[in-house]
Amino acid sequence: MAPALEPEQGPFFIASNLLIVTCISTAELWLRLSLNYQKQAVVGCGFIMSYLIYFLLEPHVDGAQMALMMPIMVALIYFDRKMLYFLGVFNILFYTGFYIGMERVLLNKPWLEFYLVQCVFIVFVVMANAVIIRSQEVRDHLEQVTKSEQGLMVERAISDKLLKIDALTGLYNHKTFHEYLDSLLEQCENNGLQLQLALFDIDNFKQVNDTYGHWVGDLVLKEVAAKVSSMIGLNDFAARYGGEEFAVIFTDNSPQESFLAAEEMRVSISLMEHPYAGGKPITVSIGLCNYQLGDGKELLFRKTDDALYSAKRGGKNTVCTAVDATAAAGDNPLACMAE
Repeated sequence: MAPALEPEQGPFFIASNLLIVTCISTAELWLRLSLNYQKQAVVGCGFIMSYLIYFLLEPHVDGAQMALMMPIMVALIYFDRKMLYFLGVFNILFYTGFYIGMERVLLNKPWLEFYLVQCVFIVFVVMANAVIIRSQEVRDHLEQVTKSEQGLMVERAISDKLLKIDALTGLYNHKTFHEYLDSLLEQCENNGLQLQLALFDIDNFKQVNDTYGHWVGDLVLKEVAAKVSSMIGLNDFAARYGGEEFAVIFTDNSPQESFLAAEEMRVSISLMEHPYAGGKPITVSIGLCNYQLGDGKELLFRKTDDALYSAKRGGKNTVCTAVDATAAAGDNPLACMAE
């Protein structure tokens, strides 16, 4: 049976517990204030606490030396092998001095107990080292897996972009345009989203190709596409519809705002310089249609195509709306004439 606490040991017991509380409070305050040498503060407090706990338990509890493992366990918290080796060696040497200088002299403890405790220290250090090595291997494996997944995500994003982007102009391609338009038209029908579709056609583009060559035609397409892309709003969508035709979807604009935006693009394109194409201006004709609920995609395109045809027939280099196209087909054949 373990010996009871004697009266004269009371002050030592109380003082030891107060020191333990002080160490814990000091370490907690140190960490909360984010002071330097945090690891050293934790190790130091842990070392002091381990020997105080050992002093309290040793007379009453068998195997109280296990409390002396506390400083070594700090290395496991930080997964630091260098710290583990240092604390392991320091603990072994410190306990050796402590045992020979105090426990052996004052308590006459047997050497066998000393050897057993030192063996436990060594075994614990070896096991802790194995845990740290294994954790590092797991971490390295997770990092490799993460990097591989990130690489796959980048490759997938690049592939997805290549599938959606027109290689020559950098705008979205025909297929992506229709996918996006289908989604927006659904929003129009369900949520009342405003949408206008504009079709751009470069005027006399065949003549540019025949006169200056297809490489000049490709340059013209790139520059016109870049101009369109730079002038659309954040909620708008531009695509190469096919050949020398481009499509722009305006969203959350009124028909008047979309008309002004299309007109601004037309003017800006006509003012661009093309020295490789004989210095002649390159112009575009634009058909614009405001989507009416219930029309559907087919009727929207038919109206926009009619507006583009009216713009071409009316002299080119102009913006013609579906309303203008209807007027041009009736009483006002000059409704889509450029200024």
